[in-house]
Order: sequence, then structure tokens, then C-alpha cells
Amino acid sequence: MSVPDLPLPPAPAEARGAFGDGFDLAQRYAELLAGPGVERGLIGPREAPRLWERHLLNCAGLAALIPDGAAVADLGSGAGLPGLVLALVRPDCHITLVEPLLRRTTFLDEVVDDLALSNVDVVRSRAEELHGRQVFDVVTARALAPLDRLLGWAMPLVGPGGELLAMKGSSAAEEIAAAGPVLKRLGCGDPHQVSVSGTTVVRVPQGPSAQRRGPGRSGSKKKGK
Repeated sequence: MSVPDLPLPPAPAEARGAFGDGFDLAQRYAELLAGPGVERGLIGPREAPRLWERHLLNCAGLAALIPDGAAVADLGSGAGLPGLVLALVRPDCHITLVEPLLRRTTFLDEVVDDLALSNVDVVRSRAEELHGRQVFDVVTARALAPLDRLLGWAMPLVGPGGELLAMKGSSAAEEIAAAGPVLKRLGCGDPHQVSVSGTTVVRVPQGPSAQRRGPGRSGSKKKGK
């Protein structure tokens, strides 16, 4: 992909420590987000000047919560946040970017090829279409949907001993409270909040009585339809 000559914010000092050996690739990813990502409407033009602080470093902090060698699914990956960032910070993990929109998966495929990332798969699909077909150690999502709806999409994809990591804002506590009935129905463990890189992450572990079924009224598809 060619990258137009757009003014890009310099990487802050902490970026090198956050990305380690993946720093140069992270810089290239920032260029792709600020160039083709903005041109194609995946990132708003006003976001370009704050790509590092608001997006890349914000997502990089999530890596500390992921076990070694984990299989991770990033739902509604969009422009690759947080999934592609996790792939750069944690090359030991395998990241599956799940995104239903063609223009977004096209961009993701191009970025994966440009950065030569061997630990990433791009899957054009809705999360519920993967129910019963795949499970992961960790499922991530960033500002994708309210927690009660997100649980129905995500938890059937979380394997035993795994968890959902949902990046949330100031409404996290209210969303946890509202999701009580869904948490119980899906057999989830107790959710709790942690703060990483200034962002609230809701951690929802898979419970021992988890039900392997779709999200019901959230729009799951039955096999063969």
C-alpha cells in the first residue's frame, strides 16, 4: 500500500518500550492508519494527530493481561484495534481479527501483508457465525457494544479457563450491573474491572457451567441457515 505524505505525530518516548522489537512495525502501522485508514473512513481524520496516545498505546497496554502463547480473537476489529497492536506487542500469541465488513477486512489483509505478520489471521465474519466452530483463550473487543450484548457474541468463543477482555469507558460499572442476567444465563464467572494504560478493561472469565450456545435475541444464526 502506498502512504500519502500526511503529517504524522511523532511516536512518544514510551512507545519504544511498549512495542519493544515491534516498534518499527508499529510506526509503519501508524502511517497506514493515518494514510489509507483515514482515506477509507476506518479512522476519523481528527484521530490522526492522537493515534499514538489514544489508540496505539491505549491498546498496547492490554497485552499485559494476555497469557503466554494465547490464541486471541479480536471481535469487530475494524482498523485492527486492539488486535493488530496485540500482534505487534505479543508475537508469541496468535491473533484472529474477526470483522464482517469487506472494506475493513480488505484493509486488515493489506496491513498484515505489508507488515509481514505471520501470527495474524483475518476472518470476514460475524462473531456469532463462529459459535460452535472455534474457541479461543482470550476474546477482545474495543467499544464494540454494551456488555450485555457483547457477552452473547463473545462468551461462546471463550474456551475453558479463558476470558473476555472488553475495553470500556466510564460506563463500565453500569454495564456490568445491567449485564447481570446475561452473565448468569451464559454461566460466566464474576466480572471485574482493571485499568491499563488509562483505559478501563472489563474482564469476564469463562465459568465452569458455561453454556455453549448462541446469544439468542442478540441475533445468532442457527446452523445451516
